Amino acid sequence: MNLNRFCYLLLVLTAIGSAFLPNPIAMWFLAVNLLTPGIYGLDKLAARKGWRRVPEFTLLIFGFVGGWPGAILGQQLFRHKTQKQPFRTYFTISVVLNLVVLAAAYGLQLR
Repeated sequence: MNLNRFCYLLLVLTAIGSAFLPNPIAMWFLAVNLLTPGIYGLDKLAARKGWRRVPEFTLLIFGFVGGWPGAILGQQLFRHKTQKQPFRTYFTISVVLNLVVLAAAYGLQLR
């Protein structure tokens, strides 16, 4: 199984697992933020070893679905994707989009 498919499999298993726990949304954010730094670490290892890499789009998806705090931690911890453009710009956009979606969902919940 290639690394990209493995990442998405982990993401799906995280979603399914968090659905069965109390307060599934909070558990989702906790789980995805624990998983995301590991994905950045795997990609850094793959880069060093010359293996197939995790596509940048996959890293951005992990940030967009709520793992951006973990992504920031992974970037700093592994010194990975901290300078590369346009990834940094796309990452910032994915964080803003995630926050907009969360704010909209929270606003709808208050009604």
